[in-house]
Amino acid sequence: MLDQELSTGERAVRDRVRAFCDREVRPIINEYWERAEFPHELLPGFARLGIVGGSLSDHGGPGLSPRASGVAAMELARCDGSISTFFGVHSGLATQTVALLGTEAQRARWLPGMCALATVGAFALTEPEHGSDAINLATRARRDGDEWVLDGAKRWIGNATFADLIVVWARDEATGEVGAFIVPGGTPGLDATPITGKVGKRASIQADMALSDVRVPLDHRLEGGRSFADAARVLASARPGVAWAALGHAIAAYEIAFSYVSGRSSFGRPLAGHQLVQEALATMLAEITTMRLLCVRIADLTAAGRTTPAMASMAKMHNARSARRVVAAARDLMGGNGLLLEYNVARHLTDIEVTYTVEGTDFVQSLIVGREITGISAFG
Repeated sequence: MLDQELSTGERAVRDRVRAFCDREVRPIINEYWERAEFPHELLPGFARLGIVGGSLSDHGGPGLSPRASGVAAMELARCDGSISTFFGVHSGLATQTVALLGTEAQRARWLPGMCALATVGAFALTEPEHGSDAINLATRARRDGDEWVLDGAKRWIGNATFADLIVVWARDEATGEVGAFIVPGGTPGLDATPITGKVGKRASIQADMALSDVRVPLDHRLEGGRSFADAARVLASARPGVAWAALGHAIAAYEIAFSYVSGRSSFGRPLAGHQLVQEALATMLAEITTMRLLCVRIADLTAAGRTTPAMASMAKMHNARSARRVVAAARDLMGGNGLLLEYNVARHLTDIEVTYTVEGTDFVQSLIVGREITGISAFG
């Protein structure tokens, strides 16, 4: 009965996103997923949903409650993980970085276009040689007159091949500070190459990025980004959205599997009438309910300004683990058909592996929570 806890406005957001997914995304996404192409044709309809920017209430932001932002992320993932990832990168990471770390002039310059999806954003933190150990990033920034010059490499950067604006994290050679720099797409010296061969979230394009003598004006450095702690603050603000997305994957898999076993017979009776099937359904629903309770609690704490990074990590850790189990159980209930793209669970099965890893691996999330519990950092 958790839907009853949503306000009228939050329910309207959920219904609006669900209708968009059912009408525009679901009919085409399997073809794009199989071809490993991003469905750019969806962006105008996406922009009209009024969800980009989440809780931002100025510069074109929709001013959503944390619960409304959460159910929007949940519904996107319930439909498709690639679309969910696009939204998470653009709205949860790139847009939020400008909102959290930019000056008022920088916010006024970039946020209106980002919230309207007229400007697509990317977030470039991860590097080839140390994904989870992001604090040791090797990309460098040096000042040359009235410009910043960036050199380095990034990996697994969502949206980078078509983004209008990329938030690049680099270390200031003079001070050692870690900063966020706004690099327009197409800037000379910037090269983004799609990563191929992915088995999950194939319609979401991640890239290898090379930066060689990339020059941007001095005012393209976000003034509030002066240390890795600032990058961690952005990541912590986005992790509840990943927890909601994991919930969306689990709900989708459960619904598909339930429909399947309800309409198919085996050994002379409906699949849904077998004891092992009912045990699996009961366990899946219990997992989903627990996941949603955690999401709602995090949303309410966020609304009260009380969420900590460890809370966000716990939500992401728990829900990604649980969703992995639920989706695997759904695939199992559907037998060989669960491996076919046309039944959709196969897409969620591989997509949840990406959710399990992105924005901090499961191990990293557990160590953040462990540090909070013990007061001892195990990161070394």
